[in-house]
Amino acid sequence: TTLRGKWGARGVPLARDYIGHLANPASGGAQVSRTFYARGQPGQQLLLGCYQALCRQIATGTVKMFPYTEMLDLVLVNGQAKGIITRNLRSGKTERHAADAVVLATGGYGNVFYLSTNARGSNVTATYRAYKRGALFANPSFTQIHPTCIPVSGDYQSKLTLMSESLRNDGRVWVPKRKEDRFKPPNEIPDGERDYYLERKYPSYGNLAPRDISSRAAKEVCDEGRGVGPGGRGVYLDFADAIKRLGVETIRERYGNLFDVYKKITNEDAYKMPMRIYPAVHYTMGGLWVDYELMSNLPGLFVIGEANFSDHGANRLGASALMQGLADGYFVLPNTLPNYLAGQRGNRPSPDCPEFEQAEQSVRARVEKLLKVNGTRSPDSFHRELGLLLWDKCGMSRNEQGLREALRKIHELRDEFWHDVRVPGDEEDYNQSLERAGRVADFLEFAELMVTDALGRDESAGAHLRAEH
Repeated sequence: TTLRGKWGARGVPLARDYIGHLANPASGGAQVSRTFYARGQPGQQLLLGCYQALCRQIATGTVKMFPYTEMLDLVLVNGQAKGIITRNLRSGKTERHAADAVVLATGGYGNVFYLSTNARGSNVTATYRAYKRGALFANPSFTQIHPTCIPVSGDYQSKLTLMSESLRNDGRVWVPKRKEDRFKPPNEIPDGERDYYLERKYPSYGNLAPRDISSRAAKEVCDEGRGVGPGGRGVYLDFADAIKRLGVETIRERYGNLFDVYKKITNEDAYKMPMRIYPAVHYTMGGLWVDYELMSNLPGLFVIGEANFSDHGANRLGASALMQGLADGYFVLPNTLPNYLAGQRGNRPSPDCPEFEQAEQSVRARVEKLLKVNGTRSPDSFHRELGLLLWDKCGMSRNEQGLREALRKIHELRDEFWHDVRVPGDEEDYNQSLERAGRVADFLEFAELMVTDALGRDESAGAHLRAEH
């Protein structure tokens, strides 16, 4: 059995070549064709496949689903993870869930930067609550910034849109050689006056240079004043040569869905003019520490996928997150979790035991504290300020002075948050402001952990670039 076979069994429509074999495009950071894809959106198709499999289990009664529910604390009984405290996002009711073990599959923390390609609801709360209970957090400063995203277009945005890395198989990345040309329509800039900077700087990789390198290269040319689009924060991804070589129908077959998304967002036709792209936070290599059986240092707490730190180190290649998520869920955990559960028969605690009572009271006290501040600023305003600070000081490039400044400002921002955040409404209700405030409070604490880790790493490694080295 292979991951490829698992994908097919879940109905994921993997692309095939003209004779029916699975197609193998190249991916960033690799000089061999090592990935499978689904017309520029393999991640989304894999999610849909997993959702379908989950829904099937829900329908058969083997899985019970708790929609509109958020984990707010981990419960330890005699040092073992034995349950969680949740809040129903519709009713506001807190609930206790006792178990033999706890598995966290809650994703990454990229939204600490406010703008990212992650789903709007992605947050650090579940893993950070586990950290506060004693779970080790590994490599929090390791954040991947993807080079192929639609640029920021205004302060009103709440997230960014990823344009698949597969586009760099056929698109060529460039900016004008002269600053004064950045305001010209791209089709009016002759080829000799364009800087195909990735091809120039990294000829062996070309436009498929690793993500961290490609992202920093884009930032460099934009910082030089050669960026295009609003605010000069963009570079071109041009398909003119590919269309001339392969024909527009071939490009439409490969990337038509992505071109349609791009047009809906920007109202620009990428078949006729280059796309504008710019780096954005996409993936977090850090996460809760786990052993080879995917269990954290807290017995009974298992962590899978992007929520843990395993596999990637300071960097990762395209498609590796998909590999990790599927390997953890399909191959590793089903063979390690039963070993732990075998020794837990009869040890499940009652949700009425003192440990659950204490954890629920802690959650309620935190909620009440947020509601009582009654300040003047929204949770989003604090989150946006924190995100900009981290992007500038702990983003693509870091240095000691900037990181120390970030630590100081994070302390000030967190203090202001607890004195001036405004959370209208009450606890026992559908209160999105309260939901957001709780997540931002955790982001403000986690940001300090993230920057402290970056400051302690006096070296350059993958996505962690210290300017001093």
